[in-house]
Amino acid sequence: MTTDIWAWVRDTHEQLSEAGHHRLATALVEIAGHAVEGRNEQLDAMYPEALASARALGLPWVEVFLRHWRMQNLLNKRHQGEAAMAEAVDLLEFAHREETASCPQSVCAVQDFTICHANIDGPGYVPERLAVLEETLERVDPARACFDCLSREYADTLEDDGRGEDALAHLDRAQARIQAAGEQVSLAFGHGRAGALVRLGRPQDALDAYDTAERAYSARHELDDDDRRKLAAGRAVALAALGRSEEALKLLPDADEADRFPDIRHRWATAVETLAGAGALPHGELANDAALGARLARWVGYLDTAGSHRPCLDLLLIVGRLAVARGARTVALTLAATGERKLGQLRRTDGVADRLAELRAAAEALPLPEVPVAAADLPEWLGTRQVTFEEALDHFAAASAESPEAAAELALQTARALDALGHPRAAADLLWARLEEDPSDENLAGMLGQVLIDAEDADGIRRLAERLMTASPSDAYWLRARWAAAEGRWEEVGEHCDAVLAHEPDALNTRRLAAAAATRLGDHARAQRLYQELLEHAVPADEAGEEEHRAVQEPDLWHLITAATANRDWAAVRSAGALIGIEFDTDEGPVDEEWQMVTVRATRSNGASVDLPAVRTGPATARILPVLGDDVPLNHRDVVVFGPAVLNERPDEDERDGWRPVFAQLALLDPAGYTTYWLDGARPDGDAWWALREALEAEGYGLWAYSGEQYEITDPADEDGVLPGIYAALGVPPTASTAEADALLQRLTGDWEHPLSWLDLAAAAGADTARHEDIVRRYGL
Repeated sequence: MTTDIWAWVRDTHEQLSEAGHHRLATALVEIAGHAVEGRNEQLDAMYPEALASARALGLPWVEVFLRHWRMQNLLNKRHQGEAAMAEAVDLLEFAHREETASCPQSVCAVQDFTICHANIDGPGYVPERLAVLEETLERVDPARACFDCLSREYADTLEDDGRGEDALAHLDRAQARIQAAGEQVSLAFGHGRAGALVRLGRPQDALDAYDTAERAYSARHELDDDDRRKLAAGRAVALAALGRSEEALKLLPDADEADRFPDIRHRWATAVETLAGAGALPHGELANDAALGARLARWVGYLDTAGSHRPCLDLLLIVGRLAVARGARTVALTLAATGERKLGQLRRTDGVADRLAELRAAAEALPLPEVPVAAADLPEWLGTRQVTFEEALDHFAAASAESPEAAAELALQTARALDALGHPRAAADLLWARLEEDPSDENLAGMLGQVLIDAEDADGIRRLAERLMTASPSDAYWLRARWAAAEGRWEEVGEHCDAVLAHEPDALNTRRLAAAAATRLGDHARAQRLYQELLEHAVPADEAGEEEHRAVQEPDLWHLITAATANRDWAAVRSAGALIGIEFDTDEGPVDEEWQMVTVRATRSNGASVDLPAVRTGPATARILPVLGDDVPLNHRDVVVFGPAVLNERPDEDERDGWRPVFAQLALLDPAGYTTYWLDGARPDGDAWWALREALEAEGYGLWAYSGEQYEITDPADEDGVLPGIYAALGVPPTASTAEADALLQRLTGDWEHPLSWLDLAAAAGADTARHEDIVRRYGL
């Protein structure tokens, strides 16, 4: 197997493009980047269509490629285990069929298969992983990138078997073979070697390995954000182990960054535990406190839900030890109980079972606080003091230990605290037990439903919904609606909400959720109807009391305005706007005013988001300013409807100069019909460019420059010289023909010292393209 996978990608991309399959061609070249960079939204948006296209066109090699890179994302960036196993097994089988066995990416399915097993229980699957890796490595040329990947997996497997020195030796042998074949190891290979050194207790050698790997990689490539993030996290672990705490803290990525990228979480937590043990954690955002514990507990819960049992348990032990260190007894015991459940999902428990037992013993050795008041009065007593959820839990545990009656009284408060601290499954277990003892308690059932959603416990939600269906069908349907919303199944949300309303016609939150689902589905007529019904069924604000949801809220009116705008119901827009206090320039007809500059967040054809400057023309509309290319399904002067939520943080009053609110596009209201063509060439001196822009705008055209100061082109008068360049998009209005646009550009730029090229426009106009081809050649465009 010596085929260059990326040469195949380039050739296949060209073939697909020539055949008119542009979206699949784009997916082929972009999916790997989305996968390894952790751009999950773009990947998820692109993948289904691309896979369906590959299958429809009968392209099994392309299918293998697409599926492999999605698996890399699921396994390495999202750390899925059992959640991805079925796909990993199916891909391995598909990649070794007769029609796919010779695909250059087929061998990578072996790597996916072994990573998935490692995520589930690396030590437990050592024999199977070694066997399949040994067989595959024998038939892979060391010059191939796959040899690098599979060698790292083999070393990881040896480490999982407790053979750290053997793992390091294997990496060194593999590197020698790769270099002997005329290639260099990957940056990921350097990460693997440095990580092995850290685990062998050689942190300084690990830092040296990181430096060597980065220098070698940087000589050939530019580091991206993913590279820098992983290098920083790895170095922070080594620096913390060396006691160089200040340096470790400077390098350690922000906690929010670790939230976004699960692949650095274990290293992040490892560094934090080491720093905490050295007393080097600063006060504030990174203190070993309840907030840190809740964040890390959510990471543990994520791995638990993903079926990554071994990584879950490894992280759990770190989180538990940190809880013990700060005296959080109940939280530490909760983690220990979760760990004991995870042990039952492992094939091999030697070593880890002992560490878990040590965690439990350390937690049980922590004292419980004295109970200051009766159990019934404890929540109110705690509310008068600055007590964290962790401290409250220990008080609840102390009171519950005194009597079963106290435990029953405090069940809801205990469950609420556990859920807030990132332990929804433990909270659900407690509530299930209480519900069995007191089936008629509606508060228990209601809170249990929310906790089950937080825990992503689909089986538990089904079980509770079935239980509720007989006595309270509206509650059962409401639970199903909320769960469907949490999973993004918007059509089901609407169906379940309709069932709730059949039983409770006055339900307002149900209408809010159903309207939100309709908006997601683009059914703005249904959304408007639901919001208008909400206004009809709401009670006056002065009658709602503490149940504010029963009265109309200002967001309800904004959502109604948005839906009515999408439906062009301008009377409804003005009516709802008046309730908020919006004053319009006119009393009737479409709202088309000029308010302020905003940013509209739209979606590219590949699923990525793009922020576009626009002029707000009403409470829920904006006119797009740039001239855009084919990768964005909008263009110059298109009017869009946006959602009412501001997506960026509002700065303080004294910092608002130049700040623009960002809104998400919901619908295209009025397409302006512009067609884009591209201009390329030398930037003219003086004010000529701005004069061109003004002249074009006066004729109804749009012009938007995309090149920056760094764009330079060849100076034909000096073979070694360069000229500042300009690359811009011309928006031709629907009232002008391409021939008219071509003639206008010739008239406006005909006397420029350096001519511009608009090759595609000239071709579309049927004009002679020789002049433009000559410009492209002479100026190296």
